[in-house]
Amino acid sequence: MKYVRYEVNGSASYGILSGDTISELNGDIFGACEESGNTVALADVKLLAPTVPSKILAVGLNYRSHLGDEPEPTNPEMFIKTPSCINDPNGEIVLPVGDDDVHAEGELVVVIKSRTRNVTPEEAADNILGVTCGNDVSARTWQHSDMQWWRGKACDTFGPMGPAIATDVDYGNLQLETRINGTVVQSQTTADLIFPVPTIVSFVSQVMTLEPGDAIFTGTPGTTKALAAGDTVEVEIEGIGILQNSVVS
Repeated sequence: MKYVRYEVNGSASYGILSGDTISELNGDIFGACEESGNTVALADVKLLAPTVPSKILAVGLNYRSHLGDEPEPTNPEMFIKTPSCINDPNGEIVLPVGDDDVHAEGELVVVIKSRTRNVTPEEAADNILGVTCGNDVSARTWQHSDMQWWRGKACDTFGPMGPAIATDVDYGNLQLETRINGTVVQSQTTADLIFPVPTIVSFVSQVMTLEPGDAIFTGTPGTTKALAAGDTVEVEIEGIGILQNSVVS
């Protein structure tokens, strides 16, 4: 199943995406919901980020191909992105004034289904609604020079997510590809994650209660590339879809 959040006639709703048709849902995908019987064409709506999280966490250095000379971490290395950085599918990534080395980072994003606290990796799956595509846009100069990553990782528009939350995929073995203007810049399977999804969710839950709708970016593979105004970035993950965003100054 693929859940989408969308806007039509100024109103936001959740729905189930099947092909090019969305079946409207009454209720909340994190609680009780049912199909209303109404449908709308995908082409006639504005897709929104598929979740409105209370918080966004992210893992650094979680693909072996992204480590470079860094040693493999012994625990998931977490940092926080802010909800204000969330961006929609087809939204514009705005390059900030003051940092001209901004990179795209294609990532698998986990969406939490229910309040999650002190779960084991084995229990984690019951607390995951599904996964979506994400782009952990990163301003490298600020990321490397500031004491904290607050602006390097959480500028407005630096958290595109979507297009859908896929509930029935094997998130431990999905092909991820990032393209800039059609050129592949990242290609890797999530089987290369150092810390798999259940381990990440369990680790976070030991110290921080996760709420329904919260999102966790799970890391980016390989070598990232800088963005320029006029670029189009696509993050495609097997079984989920394509997250596309344009870049503006």
